[in-house]
Amino acid sequence: MYDSSCPFHRNAWNCIKNQRENMGRINSWKWVPESCDLNRVDPTGFLNSMRNKNIGFVGDSLNENFLVSFLCILKLGDAGAKKWKRKGAWRGAYFPKFNVTVAYHRAVLLAKYEWQAKPPELSDQDGVKGIYRVDVDNPADDWANIANFYDVLIFNTGHWWGYDKFPKETPLVFFKGGQPIHPPLKMSDGLKVVLENMVAHIEKAFPKKILKFWRLQSPRHFHGGDWNQNGSCLFDEPLEKLQLESWFDPSTNGVNKEARKLNRVIEETLKGTSITTLDLTRMSEFRADAHPAIWLGKKDAVAVWGQDCMHWCLPGVPDTWVDILAQLIISYNLGLVD
Repeated sequence: MYDSSCPFHRNAWNCIKNQRENMGRINSWKWVPESCDLNRVDPTGFLNSMRNKNIGFVGDSLNENFLVSFLCILKLGDAGAKKWKRKGAWRGAYFPKFNVTVAYHRAVLLAKYEWQAKPPELSDQDGVKGIYRVDVDNPADDWANIANFYDVLIFNTGHWWGYDKFPKETPLVFFKGGQPIHPPLKMSDGLKVVLENMVAHIEKAFPKKILKFWRLQSPRHFHGGDWNQNGSCLFDEPLEKLQLESWFDPSTNGVNKEARKLNRVIEETLKGTSITTLDLTRMSEFRADAHPAIWLGKKDAVAVWGQDCMHWCLPGVPDTWVDILAQLIISYNLGLVD
C-alpha cells in the first residue's frame, strides 16, 4: 500500500530503501483467518470513521514499528498528512482533512524509571555501577498526562525486561510510594508488579469511553544466538507450523521463548479489566523471513548492534496488524463487539 517514499519511515525499517533481498516474496504472503474475514484497511474510510478523534500508541519501539506502518497506510487517505509532535509525544502525524492525530509515546517499561548513582544500601555489592530506579506506581512522564487527548490507546511493554538491557552492574531496583520495595524484587516479579500498577492506573485515570488495547508480544526470530551473540535471521521462507514450538515454547528453552512467557503474565493481569487484548503473537511467529536483518541502512549498524531480528521490515508484517486493529476499532465503534 506504500513504499520507501513514505515520510514517516524510520530508516532502519525501510527495507525497500535499504534493498532488503526478496522483498517481493516477503510481502507476497497473506494470512487467511479461519473464523472471520480480514479485509485490507481502507485508509480514507477509516480516517472518516475516526473524524475528530485521536489514536495513541504507548510503549516500546515495537509499538513504534506498529505506528509507522499505520501512518504510512493512513497517508494514502490524506495527502496533506504532516509530522506531528507535542511535548511528551515521541512522534506522530496529523491528518488535517479529517482532524485526526495518530501518535506514539515512548515508555519502554511503562512505569517511570531513571538512572541513579550507586545508593548506600548497595555499597557492599561489588561491580554495581548504579541503578535504574523504577517507581512501580508512577507512569512514565511520556504518557502520564494523555488521558483526555486520545479516543483509542494501544499499550505494550516487555521487550526491555531482560538482563541484556539491565545487567547486574546496572540493575532495576523497584520502588513504591517513594521507598524501595523489600525484599528487593527480581526482574520478573518487578514486571508483574509494574503491570498490575499500570493497569490499575489506566482503569482509574482514563475515561471509560476510551477504547483501550494491549498488544501482546511481537516474536523475535534470532537463530544461532541472541541479538548480541551473532544471532541471525537471513531467512527467505516463513516457518512451518511444526517449527513454531521448538522456536517459541518456553519448555524448549529456545532463544525466542520470552514472548510467550511474557504474554501469560500480561493476559493474567488484564483479566477482568476494560482493556482488550490484542494478540498478534502467533500469527507473527511464522514470519522469520520478515525482519530487517542486516539491511539496516547504516554502514556499521550490524557491527555495533547485530542483526535486527526483532523489529519488522516496512512495508511488511505490521501492515496486517494495522488491518486487524482498524477492523476492531470500527467494530467497537459501531457496537458490533462488546
